[in-house]
Amino acid sequence: MGFEQWKEELEKNYADTVAWRRHLHAHPEPSFEEKETAKYVLEKLESFGVDDIQTNVGNGYGIVGKIKGKYPGPTVALRADFDALRVKEEVDLPFKSKREGIMHACGHDGHTASLLSVAKVMAQHKDELHGNIVLLHQHAEELLPGGAKSMVEAGALKDVDYVFGIHLGADQPLNQVLYNISFGSANSDSFTMKIQGKGGHGAAPHDTHDALTVGTQIVSGLQQIVSRMTDPVKPAVLTFAGFQAGGEAYNIIADTAEIKGTVRTLHKEVQQKVEHKLKQMSEMIASAYDATVEVDYKKGYPSIKNTPEEVEKVKDTFLSVFPESEVAEVKESMGGEDFAYFLEDKPGAFFRVGAQAPDNTAAFPHHHPKFEIDERSLLRSGEVFLAIISTYLQG
Repeated sequence: MGFEQWKEELEKNYADTVAWRRHLHAHPEPSFEEKETAKYVLEKLESFGVDDIQTNVGNGYGIVGKIKGKYPGPTVALRADFDALRVKEEVDLPFKSKREGIMHACGHDGHTASLLSVAKVMAQHKDELHGNIVLLHQHAEELLPGGAKSMVEAGALKDVDYVFGIHLGADQPLNQVLYNISFGSANSDSFTMKIQGKGGHGAAPHDTHDALTVGTQIVSGLQQIVSRMTDPVKPAVLTFAGFQAGGEAYNIIADTAEIKGTVRTLHKEVQQKVEHKLKQMSEMIASAYDATVEVDYKKGYPSIKNTPEEVEKVKDTFLSVFPESEVAEVKESMGGEDFAYFLEDKPGAFFRVGAQAPDNTAAFPHHHPKFEIDERSLLRSGEVFLAIISTYLQG
């Protein structure tokens, strides 16, 4: 008994796994509104014989299920998120979203279906386990404050020894199992700057404090933060994503301006420096032009910091059960992911599974209206979870 038999049973579940994913895809619910999704997950877990289940865990619809092994051993938590995005789907599929303006554009439907399939298999093999499995079906990954932090605070990881998660990648080769030794995502912060100047007539600029011009100087000047003020071997990204000023008429100088953007860093000391400099420099630049600026800086999800020892341990299992060519280390990602909160509480790691169809050379990115995954990746995702279980819980 063990991984190979579990894998065979997972393969037998494949048609059901696809059907679960398609149901979730057709009935998406955005962050903090996943009432019916949580009900669907609960019904499936109960039908598999999982009888230790908590609902409404955290600040929303989080679900925590437990499969208790027969023998003593560690407790391993596996996480799948299940919220959708407010994106209008542009992919013409038989199971296309039935909710206008909402779609699973990040693969969370696939994560959930894969973990459900694993739960179905392992519920029938709990007497083989030297330890326990905790199933973390998480709400609200996509929207601050997220669901992970509140689930941790509510005790979702109580008595858990290790925690692991996966994410499907629509732009990564099908069935690739990808790992990071250390950082798996970035601190994902956001900011809004509101500039107050003095508007006036376009023919009399000397009587004004042009908020638009001040804004352009801020955008230009703050580029120096990353290029000249942070350690080049510690990544940082400063992106200005929106600029609104004036436009009411061709001859009116803007009274106000608003700038929005994001900051991505891996290390906390870099995060702190960028935040400080962003506020300090924007205020100094605005003051030089007799204007003022208010900066609202919001810290988002922290960076994922994998536990190197656990990555190495699980990687060895991957190499023993998957073709060597399908297991690879990848560079750090500057995306945001609230799985980081689980890893702040317990050791573990976050892995990625390739979901790009081999004949799809122009895959659309995550959060895009034409986002798609190759459903064969659902099987590999489940196999990754099973490999983790076999690493820690197989006697």
